[in-house]
Amino acid sequence: MEHVDKKTNVMTTFVRFLNKKILQNPTNMIKYIGWFFNLMLQLIHFTQEREILYMKMKREDVRNIAIIAHVDHGKTTLVDELLKQSGVFRANQEVEERVMDSNDIERERGITILSKNTAVYYKDTKINIIDTPGHADFGGEVERVLKMVNGVILVVDAFEGAMPQTKFVLRKALDLNLPVIVCINKIDRPEARPDEVIDEVLELFMDLDASDDQLDCPFIYASAKSGIAVLDLTDEEKDMKPLFETILEYIPAPEGDPDASTQVLISTIDYNEYVGRIGVGKVDNGSIKVGMDAIVVNEHNPDRQEKVRINKLYEFDGLNKIDVKEASIGSIVAISGIADISIGDTICSPEEPKAIPFQKISEPTIAIQFIVNDSPFAGQEGKYVTSRHLRDRLFRELNTDVSLRVEESDSTDSFKVSGRGELHLSVLIENMRREGYEFAVSKAEVLYKKDEHGKLLEPMEAAYIDVPDEFTGTVIDKLSQRKGELQGMGTTGGGYTRLEFKIPSRGLIGYRGEFLTDTKGNGIMNTAFDGYAPYKGDIQYRKQGSLIAFETGESVTYGLYSAQERGVLFIGPGEKVYSGMVIGENAKTDDIEVNVCKTKHLTNTRSSSADEALRLTTPKVLSLEEALDFIDTDELLEVTPENLRIRKKILDPKMRKRGNK
Repeated sequence: MEHVDKKTNVMTTFVRFLNKKILQNPTNMIKYIGWFFNLMLQLIHFTQEREILYMKMKREDVRNIAIIAHVDHGKTTLVDELLKQSGVFRANQEVEERVMDSNDIERERGITILSKNTAVYYKDTKINIIDTPGHADFGGEVERVLKMVNGVILVVDAFEGAMPQTKFVLRKALDLNLPVIVCINKIDRPEARPDEVIDEVLELFMDLDASDDQLDCPFIYASAKSGIAVLDLTDEEKDMKPLFETILEYIPAPEGDPDASTQVLISTIDYNEYVGRIGVGKVDNGSIKVGMDAIVVNEHNPDRQEKVRINKLYEFDGLNKIDVKEASIGSIVAISGIADISIGDTICSPEEPKAIPFQKISEPTIAIQFIVNDSPFAGQEGKYVTSRHLRDRLFRELNTDVSLRVEESDSTDSFKVSGRGELHLSVLIENMRREGYEFAVSKAEVLYKKDEHGKLLEPMEAAYIDVPDEFTGTVIDKLSQRKGELQGMGTTGGGYTRLEFKIPSRGLIGYRGEFLTDTKGNGIMNTAFDGYAPYKGDIQYRKQGSLIAFETGESVTYGLYSAQERGVLFIGPGEKVYSGMVIGENAKTDDIEVNVCKTKHLTNTRSSSADEALRLTTPKVLSLEEALDFIDTDELLEVTPENLRIRKKILDPKMRKRGNK
């Protein structure tokens, strides 16, 4: 309102100036008549502006922020410290690291998969905090939650600097004109280079066409692990108070009209098996109360007009949801009791149902077939094995994961599941496996599009690779074979080279394991979706063939000893195998059948204990991701709670050879 008052004062001064000029010389009236009309138009505009501003109210006791960053730059650890230092936990309470990562897979892998809501209090101000994923496969989570906040904290590693996902999440924040606080984290690392990283971040801001106001953002230096933040590297390191103060000072309070009709935009969906779907969103206008009637509308679905009643309303407090009877503008709330509530829905008053604009969810780029397991060992290890079990579980996943697509096929035993990347789908597979499901999955395939001329388009990825200097040539050669185009190359210091590639998404399928082998585990690869481009031609996924079990039985040392000369084994002695099961990788390009169940015949001069003298190499036990990377287009991965088995789609060797002709 100060802004409007200043403009009004300018107008008043201008009117006095005109009166003076006209009184001095009446002939000046014609000269200044255009000025007068222009003045009147501006006064009308300013009056309207003032009315709008008077209608809107700032809620100074609330701040809504999101923590955004590249994967593993310390977002979740930073939220941990904000929770601890705000007094959420008791002094003697035992608190786990990364307390916001509630999912077992999140904890094991050290990544955030789903965005999480929490709230802390500082100086009587409630700060709603949303912890977002950093991996590109879960970028859809970031896109949505930014609609709930009034500013972001961009966390950047003091050594790694600006990375691909840093650019992605920052672009989303700048597009929404959100104020940004830059937090240079991990300043306690021995190799930290905070000053250089600040220059990189400012360069990134300029690359993304940030405004002058956005460029004038505050910088905070922090070590989330140590629980300290400072405004200057020379300041005394005590606690996170400088960050709290910067949030209150720089992040604007939420605005809205408390007397207007209710508008709550649903940005996240949670799920509870007892209450069903829970919609999480911010109250933009009006207020929402328990027991009130409302209408659910959606900008992208104009036909949707569903009458509902608000039965349960929650706000976030620390790690808990607390029941509330009413919530006003700026509050982030969770609403249960609306069965089919979806992301992008707006809950409105019945008198004035008006949807809030919301960006569409990014489309999936990778698909995998989920198939009922029909191997000889089917149903022996899993609790849920039928097509009905599989179908119900996949469609239930859609309750919380809006980036996922599930399609039924002509066969009742197969479902096409599409997601944002291999990691996105592998997390789903691992979750189902742990829940007791048994099924088979195919090799990942990309989802193509066609342009207006019918030309085939395929999804592309921007790959940023940090690799030791001695392996640079190998990586460039391998990615070039997979239709990758080198876009840039430079040194990062410490004997590492940074490569930037533009490569088809299918070119990265099955490459990560090979990449780690080629770089002896020292390479780092990050990717981000980079739109669609014309089809680049065929790619050979795997140069090595498979070692296939010849018969059903139990593997023995003697048979394995003969087979290991052919390549790398995936199994050891005493494991159950069946005909058509892949038990290793052939050193050559062809598939070979081997009999790993073969035992040595006893004679007068041979004893059964002679096997003890045979030495087997340690088998290569594949993880879920490695197995998904390894399988070829004619193979399946059998997933059970206890085992991962690779098999040929056609188990019978005669039928398989006939099909390959």
